[in-house]
Amino acid sequence: MSFGLAALRALVGGLFIGHGTQKLFGWFGGHGPDATGQAFESMGLRPGKQNALAAGAAEAGGGALLALGLFTPAAAAALTGTMVTAIGTVHAPRGPWVTDGGWEYNGVLIAAVTAIVEAGPGRLSLDAARGRERWGSGWALASVAAGAAGAAFVLSRRETEPPAPEEPAPADAPA
Repeated sequence: MSFGLAALRALVGGLFIGHGTQKLFGWFGGHGPDATGQAFESMGLRPGKQNALAAGAAEAGGGALLALGLFTPAAAAALTGTMVTAIGTVHAPRGPWVTDGGWEYNGVLIAAVTAIVEAGPGRLSLDAARGRERWGSGWALASVAAGAAGAAFVLSRRETEPPAPEEPAPADAPA
């Protein structure tokens, strides 16, 4: 089972690294922090660029930790948080199916990282090298709860109204 867990961690973690670096640096066809920030602004996640950088760091950092099997519950919490936020801002109203823009892919990723925490990252991990090959159900539930709590915080700050346009200064106002 160690090989299978290592392969799962490497694939899922690697894809999250890519997804995060799309936001952070524009790599892999991404749009970088400015354009991603503008998209986040349109979803009510303001300030957009700061939210984009936070999401990119959570995905890239959480993906790296997951791939290495290091601090696995923390990695899963960060990744779960970004996925729950994505579901809450974009995918939930569209239903479950990804063909309709729904949340099924996000749900599968949450389930995968939760399963990795519960099973433990396996013998081929840095957690195992540190003496922690298995984490268990309590840690898995805690990682889901922490990710959901983080997402709930972000979503609670979401602004559903567009920002008010800035008023131009009167022509006779001193500069």
